[in-house]
Amino acid sequence: MTAADTRQHIVQEADRLFYEQGFEATSLAHIAAAVQISRGNFYYHFRTKDEILDAVIIRRLDTTRAMLDRWQAEGGDALDRIFCFIDILVMNRAKIMAHGCPVGTLCGELAKLDHAAGSDAAQLFTLFRDWLAGQFAALGRRRDADALALHLLGRTQGVATLATAFRDETHIDREIADMRAWVRAQTA
Repeated sequence: MTAADTRQHIVQEADRLFYEQGFEATSLAHIAAAVQISRGNFYYHFRTKDEILDAVIIRRLDTTRAMLDRWQAEGGDALDRIFCFIDILVMNRAKIMAHGCPVGTLCGELAKLDHAAGSDAAQLFTLFRDWLAGQFAALGRRRDADALALHLLGRTQGVATLATAFRDETHIDREIADMRAWVRAQTA
């Protein structure tokens, strides 16, 4: 495995552990154990947990941009593309019920810690917000596109939070159907 591959593996495992256990509860030793490398080799790539956090946020931003670009290219019309966003709740249902939304949980935890990277992590929400606003604008709702985007983003976060608390799949299904109906109503 090359040094670049090892670094990528560290970031991937750190991302998973930050999501499943939380940033604060995940130690460098946890990450090194997950990657199965010595601490010395680990410190060659990252000296601090904050360095890893920065790399995790960059990874998530890149992954999110790629997903949004894919939806833009393959998603049909703006309505279909918005439904792709809503369907994240379906595709990641088990993970969301177990650990919450990866973006929401990280942003919430970093905010509680008053961590300097909190604003960097919030850029993930900004990517979704801006992209959704563009979709609502394409649906003819240019004047209130940002408000509609923020409403839908907030609603998905609420569904993710309640899915984690109650582990109720029927609630997720009901909310997804209701969000789809709400989006359709915005185009009427």
